[in-house]
Amino acid sequence: MKLSENQIIFTLNIADLIFFANSLGFGLTFGEAYRTEYQQKEYLRTGKSKTLNSNHLRRLAVDFNFFIDGELIYDKSELQVLGNYWEKLNAKNRWGGNWGFRDTPHFEMNV
Repeated sequence: MKLSENQIIFTLNIADLIFFANSLGFGLTFGEAYRTEYQQKEYLRTGKSKTLNSNHLRRLAVDFNFFIDGELIYDKSELQVLGNYWEKLNAKNRWGGNWGFRDTPHFEMNV
């Protein structure tokens, strides 16, 4: 499958996730989506990332800011329902909240 075809599926899955989150009372704003190679190297150097092979480089990852009643939240237990939903949308979808290096704002398609 072409990268652009995966990006289209990813974008549609993101739309589904946003609507699902909204239906549960979560407010979402975008954090970061696309990253340049330079940005990724900086994140690795400063410890904000653990890899140079980020799906942000391929436009297959997005970070969100989550709000409940106006309060910013990144707590795994509160966001687990969204992570579970995301991973059920597509077998290639992964949620950073389930990683050892916990990254609860991060949703990606790993191709």
